[in-house]
Amino acid sequence: MTTDPVYLSPAADGLAWLVLNRPGKRNALDQAMWQAIPPLLARAAADPGIKVLGVRGAGGCFAAGADIAEFGTAYATRDSTARYAADIAAAMDGLADFAKPSIALIEGACVGGGMGLALACDLRFAADTARLGITPAKLGLVYPLGDTKRLVQAVGPAVAKDLLFTGRLVDAAEALSLRLVNRVVPAVELEQAVLDYAAQVAATSQYTARATKRMVAHVLAGQVSDTPGTVAEFLDAVEGEDFQEGLRAFGEKRPPRFPYS
Repeated sequence: MTTDPVYLSPAADGLAWLVLNRPGKRNALDQAMWQAIPPLLARAAADPGIKVLGVRGAGGCFAAGADIAEFGTAYATRDSTARYAADIAAAMDGLADFAKPSIALIEGACVGGGMGLALACDLRFAADTARLGITPAKLGLVYPLGDTKRLVQAVGPAVAKDLLFTGRLVDAAEALSLRLVNRVVPAVELEQAVLDYAAQVAATSQYTARATKRMVAHVLAGQVSDTPGTVAEFLDAVEGEDFQEGLRAFGEKRPPRFPYS
């Protein structure tokens, strides 16, 4: 078993895990971990066996946030602060822009930078015992724009302000009511719930899944009408192998075997 503080597991049934692996520190992310995430995402993007990426923490905790123990060094100068912030942004934005569907499996604490990573995933499944929050107000920090945008997109501006103003932690039930997470299940059922959902996604057209992520990104960027590019997305799909296989499978009354990966 690897001792790397963050690693990518081999794919199984189309699902691979990006694992935060510092359980003794409740998976608090240090700068080296932030730096390690983009190359791992690139590996996952290039692996045709990976259709869904799960993100989780080791040891029953998602992540307690950024590692405050290194703040004295990371924030020692304006230049070091800028480098540290850039490393975090590259990891967060890389996950948010990841081409394949992603799901955060949230158990235990999911706080600060950990919550930011979870929000960068497409979906968030939480154990009923999870505790979630975003706490820069407790340290006198400012939540970065990209992270704030993803929070607002998930919960709306008023709830985002509430969570950021107070830095309060919420339980899983409240997180669900606020739309901070998408599903809450008993802790003992959480991993299976993610596995079952990932299998459902992996069985559908990956061409469609990735195009869907691009279309949603256009909407979130403010696009309200078709462009030549979005029209081409639809026309390309109709001419694509996945659609042709989907039509054949429907006519033959069998599950499709989509060739795109």
